[in-house]
Amino acid sequence: MWPWDMFLWPDLRGMMLFIFAVLLFVYFLRKKDPPNFPPGPPALPILGNVFSIESKQPHIYLTKLADVYGNVFCIRLGRHKTVFVSGWKMVKEALVTQADSFVDRPYSPMVTRIYSGNSAGLFFSNGKVWRRQRRFAMATLRTFGLAKSSMEQNICDESRHLQEAMEKEEGGPFDPVPLLNNAVANIICQIVFGRRFDYTDRNFQSMLKNLTEMAYLEGSIWALLYDAFPALMKRLPGPHNGIFSSSTSLEASIRREVESHKLDLDPSNPRDYIDNFLIEEKHNRNTEEGFDEGNLALCCLDLFLAGSETTSKTLQWGLIYLIQNPHIQERVQAEIDRVIGQTRQPSMADRPNLPYTDAVIHEIQRMGNIVPLNGLRVAAKDTTLGGCFIPKGTSVMPNLTSVLFDKNEWETPNTFNPEHFLDAEGRFVRREAFLPFSAGRRACLGEGLARMELFLFFVSLLQRFHFSTLDGAELSTEGITGATRTPYPFKIYAKSR
Repeated sequence: MWPWDMFLWPDLRGMMLFIFAVLLFVYFLRKKDPPNFPPGPPALPILGNVFSIESKQPHIYLTKLADVYGNVFCIRLGRHKTVFVSGWKMVKEALVTQADSFVDRPYSPMVTRIYSGNSAGLFFSNGKVWRRQRRFAMATLRTFGLAKSSMEQNICDESRHLQEAMEKEEGGPFDPVPLLNNAVANIICQIVFGRRFDYTDRNFQSMLKNLTEMAYLEGSIWALLYDAFPALMKRLPGPHNGIFSSSTSLEASIRREVESHKLDLDPSNPRDYIDNFLIEEKHNRNTEEGFDEGNLALCCLDLFLAGSETTSKTLQWGLIYLIQNPHIQERVQAEIDRVIGQTRQPSMADRPNLPYTDAVIHEIQRMGNIVPLNGLRVAAKDTTLGGCFIPKGTSVMPNLTSVLFDKNEWETPNTFNPEHFLDAEGRFVRREAFLPFSAGRRACLGEGLARMELFLFFVSLLQRFHFSTLDGAELSTEGITGATRTPYPFKIYAKSR
């Protein structure tokens, strides 16, 4: 060590200690909460509660925190505070009663990078753009989906393709997930692209692979870490980088479809969502309502994430719960045989006459808990929730798991029990705390289509097959949690009835 370095080292060490002390001071200054701010677990300086969150089952960890700190509590990710809202009554208060206060999305470094600073599609846009795009998407879904009589027939036709694919397994064990993904994705493809894909189409399979990866990573601990420490995570290797590569690949596939649509677009006869959007873009070229080709690709991406991932996951969990409860599977099949028989094609007109089947589908959605945590919201103004003060600009996360398993709302919350949706006479009853599609102004815009798909796919499959698993195999109900909750890999038998 040079002689003058001996004199410089104490100064350098002192400067580093001074900088660290200043950072701590700034942290604690920012950490100081206003009176009546929601309580929460102790947090580390700078890092917050990052290392406390259970990475595999964060929704369970957060639900347990509500038992300790109440239905409105706060955790810290880095320097950011997020308030979690739990239980049916408090979630309803936030999403429905105070809908105006919690309708917008907060700033997200990850979302900004995925959407490249554009209008942020359907899910992450705010204000005028979000309102206009949501209305447009809902109108298009009605035109090419729910209000179009052919959509019900399209689902039944796709169900036949699914059954044929299962029959090719010839009674042997197989993984049903790829087949279910194919069938469900083809429904949204017909609305967005105007056509279905063969299950062996390479581009189709590439899209589905990227969708699955995005849905997992967007809701994983990696996404939370990226938003908490964007400058650091941007430079680090890790699974979070898969979010961006998958979204880029998906966007490229969608842009190719858009270019193809332009070649034979007939403004007087739109075929699908893309045609409608391109026509609207010409009419709104000078407005700021999100009608540009960059946002078209992002809106299509959002429709695929919402329209395929959630419904496919519900069907997957449905097979697991029916295999675990063979007496329930047999009772559903007996009701289907009595009302429809084993040869006639099911229709939505059959649903009122299949109350037990309808109850089972709803219980699958409840126990499957497909979207454990709702999307982040941001407080538009100072307000209160459960007696706690929520300052303007605070990020708020409704915990849908805590609603679907609320012990104050469900007789046997942790047990698969279709009786939750039946009255004493066996008639189907709706439950207020049934929120798989969220609630309020940002409730799932494809809820009606999803209900139609779930009913027709489930009934047609159970009409045709009896499902079971390998001898001695135990199907797990724990699942892998991302933006959606996915079953662990499993194999089943589909025996023709």
